[in-house]
Amino acid sequence: MSLVPAGKLVVEAAAGGRAVAAFNIITLEHAEAVVAGAQQAALPVILQLSENAVKFRGGQLLPIARAAAACAEAATVPIGLHLDHVKSTDLLRQAVDAGFSSVMFDAAQLPYAENLEATRSAVDWAHANGLWVEAELGEVGGKDGAAPLDPHAPGARTDPDEARRFVADSGVDALAVAIGSSHAMTSRTASLDHVLLARLAKSVDVPLVLHGSSGLPDTELAAAVAGGIRKVNIGTALNLAMTEAIRTHLTPADPRPYLAAARTAMAATAAAMITALN
Repeated sequence: MSLVPAGKLVVEAAAGGRAVAAFNIITLEHAEAVVAGAQQAALPVILQLSENAVKFRGGQLLPIARAAAACAEAATVPIGLHLDHVKSTDLLRQAVDAGFSSVMFDAAQLPYAENLEATRSAVDWAHANGLWVEAELGEVGGKDGAAPLDPHAPGARTDPDEARRFVADSGVDALAVAIGSSHAMTSRTASLDHVLLARLAKSVDVPLVLHGSSGLPDTELAAAVAGGIRKVNIGTALNLAMTEAIRTHLTPADPRPYLAAARTAMAATAAAMITALN
């Protein structure tokens, strides 16, 4: 099984009417936990590293990327490796040598025309170098500590007609859509616009991606998959599990007990959310 192209996992999920879970990792314990959770659920998963996670690691992509790849290669289920929320073209150009098969290029904060121009340029380079590309249209709020967008604010929802044009003109392989979720939610109380999701699923012919999924209850996750979401991004749920376990098991002199507890808690969270999607 081991390391496989992340785009292949999304395409296979789409063909089967399913979704693949994609977890944002920060530490080695994150990667180990997600792989353990996927093996417990006996289902594929994607390990994601965001540009923010790379910044946290001193701007060094290779150490954590190589560690994540090693975890994937030892797994008994298929694991993809994806570079997430990339805004820096310098980081984008490091993806191939670091072992990534796919990237999410994020210019969603720009006006439509600028988003399209920047994304099309990124897609041209990425495809020429064998990378599968996800982009975002509309804006999923809560990034970088920002407050969630008002549901009725301009750009807070993805327009189906714009989505059709954007996919055709940019050449992206998958599209992240804004349908009511928000990054960094610490309670599972969000609800999605399923009517809009249905319109988007009919409007574009590439897999749809849901960001900010930690704030959704299991019923909403299942409904999103039934409505056409094929990749589900999860990050905060892992961090909540990790932090609570560390608080409970914190010891003054040895990090191993609390890191082991954190890894176990994150693995249980990953397994539960992977199962909820399927």
